[in-house]
Amino acid sequence: MFSNFDFGVILNSWRYLFLDGMTFTLTLTALAAVGGVILGTLIAMMRLSGLPVLPQIAKVYVNFMRSLPLVLVIFWFYFLVPYIGQWIIGAERPIQVGAFSSSLITFTLFEAAYFSEIMRAGIQSIPKGQAAAASALGLTYWQSMANVILPQAFRNMLPVLLTQTIVLFQDTSLVYVLSITDFLGAASKIAQRDGRLVEMYLFAAVVYFTICFIASLLVRRLQRRVAIIR
Repeated sequence: MFSNFDFGVILNSWRYLFLDGMTFTLTLTALAAVGGVILGTLIAMMRLSGLPVLPQIAKVYVNFMRSLPLVLVIFWFYFLVPYIGQWIIGAERPIQVGAFSSSLITFTLFEAAYFSEIMRAGIQSIPKGQAAAASALGLTYWQSMANVILPQAFRNMLPVLLTQTIVLFQDTSLVYVLSITDFLGAASKIAQRDGRLVEMYLFAAVVYFTICFIASLLVRRLQRRVAIIR
């Protein structure tokens, strides 16, 4: 079976695969993860807010995003956002968002729904005595969240946040549907150009598996260390 494999096509294209494709994938993953955690934390705080409106708005957002296929959300933002922007600002033509910006916005908003649930669980895992002690020291709600509650919640939820980031890394391959040159997109272009679909798609699968497997082992090791510290 492997006697007809042309591994030279992989060696000849490694610069394009990794310097262009994988760089894009890792950049999109990192930016979307940071943006998703920040937005997700704000949504989690809205869910836990005592105000009557904010929890409902956050709940609707989370349930809405988690009920949609990610590939559908990618298409929505890529094709509809330019027209929505045109309607909002009253422009004559659709706003040019760009494939990368559209993908980054999509993944940030989509992953924020998942990160928010992780952060909400992390905040709720902190004993209520911590918030009471912060209040007794004269800290406001936002000061106690920023200096007492959230740092502990981040430490407790860090392994889970990283696990969700690994899932995000896998999901970034869906930008392939927008003809963006991520790692999978680069592999697909080379496969179609050279007629070596089996070699390139198998190599892409091995790379994704290797990265995710190693990252999962590191997260598991971090989880044990966090448990010991706790």
